Amino acid sequence: MHDHIIVSGDDALAATIIGELKRAGSRVVKLNSAEIAEGGVARELARADVARAVAVVCAGDDDALNLEIALLARRASQNARVVARLTNDVLRAAVADDNGPGAIFNVAELAAPAIVEACLSHTAHPFEAAGLKFVATGSDAPRDGSLREIYGEMAPVAIIHGENSPTPGEVVACPTRDERVHAGDWTVVIGTADEAAARGVKVRRPTGTRTRRRRLRRAFDAIRAVLDDFNPAFYPALGATGMLVAASVLVLHYNYRRPRMSWIDALYFTVETITTTGYGDFSFAQQTTWLRLFAASLMFGGAITIALLVAFIADVLLSQRFVLDAARPRVRHLRNHIIVVGLSELGIRVVADLVNAGHDVAVIERDEENRFLPTAKELDVPVIFGDATFPQTLESARVDRARAVAVVTRDDMINIETGIILSEILGPRVLPAINRLAEVPLVLRVFERKLGFAVAQRFGFDSVRSTIELAAPWFIGAASGLKVLGTFSVGQSSFMVGAMRVAPRSELDGLLMADLSTQVRVIAFTREDEQVQVRPRRDDRLEARDIVYLVGPYRELLATLRRALPPRQPANGEDAPRGGRAQPDTDAADLDVKGEARAG
Repeated sequence: MHDHIIVSGDDALAATIIGELKRAGSRVVKLNSAEIAEGGVARELARADVARAVAVVCAGDDDALNLEIALLARRASQNARVVARLTNDVLRAAVADDNGPGAIFNVAELAAPAIVEACLSHTAHPFEAAGLKFVATGSDAPRDGSLREIYGEMAPVAIIHGENSPTPGEVVACPTRDERVHAGDWTVVIGTADEAAARGVKVRRPTGTRTRRRRLRRAFDAIRAVLDDFNPAFYPALGATGMLVAASVLVLHYNYRRPRMSWIDALYFTVETITTTGYGDFSFAQQTTWLRLFAASLMFGGAITIALLVAFIADVLLSQRFVLDAARPRVRHLRNHIIVVGLSELGIRVVADLVNAGHDVAVIERDEENRFLPTAKELDVPVIFGDATFPQTLESARVDRARAVAVVTRDDMINIETGIILSEILGPRVLPAINRLAEVPLVLRVFERKLGFAVAQRFGFDSVRSTIELAAPWFIGAASGLKVLGTFSVGQSSFMVGAMRVAPRSELDGLLMADLSTQVRVIAFTREDEQVQVRPRRDDRLEARDIVYLVGPYRELLATLRRALPPRQPANGEDAPRGGRAQPDTDAADLDVKGEARAG
């Protein structure tokens, strides 16, 4: 056995990676967790012939096991591409520093930008390729016409036909510039940053610091929040106390004798009387009878109103609600904020990215012992504890005033149920005069790709994101030798930007650009000792050792990568394959491409 890829993991991500690698023509050996537990990692890697494998992918959800497999695989082979999944940031950084060929990924980190992008309704996806800045941007076609007429030299990446098209909802990947679109068709085109700027496309980038509300506004909101927590009977009691004080001040100022009282003296003596303080500097002993009777009534009425006020204030100060509110910003007065449901690994990444981009965020979490709560506190984000499948919990987060909602718990069924309830709250049945469902992005995380697609179709959700769909291309590309530069979503489909090197004697060596897959768009290529060529012509030919930068559905990019590999050399005693391709050696496939970045 040689030129194979070893994959470990028993979850849906590992299964997807194995399926896609096999579909691309790779030979895959799967490490079974049960056999690892019985025989040990070293033994199973040896049985899988790790020394002659071109890649080892550790895609399971166990950090400890992935780390052990990655370290042992690297010790067994210095040339194999080791691709590992690690959620622990410290471990990931330490392993990546000395990993050699391959990559170390965090699924949540790969998926979070797409969730944030959907929440903010961003349609421009910046990335770098061949040292140049590119932007993929989506918009509705303003009129009927060809893509060339509407978008000029910007290269088309995808079309989603709209209601004016004969085939509404159809997705066309990498159409030609002569493809005709109808007004309202969603079109995604790609070009350099200068070309995008010339067409008025603005790329929003994180500010790096959270935009703080003005101190006066924050103080005002905090005061309002505390006042809202008082018992409704507190305000009549407060009013009665005020009226009692005002009446007493008037009576004392005009009727107290020996000595006469100023307004300040009258106020001072009134407060002294109703609080039963009695410093002895003033007395009713030498006053008229009716004034002494008034003083008795004042003391009696003051004791009652003061007791009520103290009781109401103590109720607020000693309640758990006040303790929680004092420890975090208030939610009820937020406007235009983003609600994140679920403090999962993905959820806290989304929260951090939104906060760093300068947006107000509120979190709904059911577990009061969630391990990410300290991080949320550091980010100064309010957390509402409750079940998001209850409308009352969503309403307490002021969903009616939110600009977007991201539902990213670890449970797909909870995410789907919450999405349905949100659509009912924001839809015309609950808010007939407002119907905010059309203007509030509702983003759902669904782990399984097929389930996410089915949910989007059945319930009409526009932004269902599958973590498998978002993360798998990075693992597959790193294992296959494709340098992934960015990913972005078009509808419910994932597109990828990648770079690959054309190997000598491969199928792409000497191929015309016009003969490449119609599902892949070449945005640039570089040749030794030559400048970068942007928007290559159809009659340009690829040559050995060219570095080609492509965009398209990730499956199509992997299929194109397969054609860029050198012919597979047969093992001892093995007949040379017909039309087969080998996994590339390091020189032929692995790239050191500068400017790597995730689109969006």
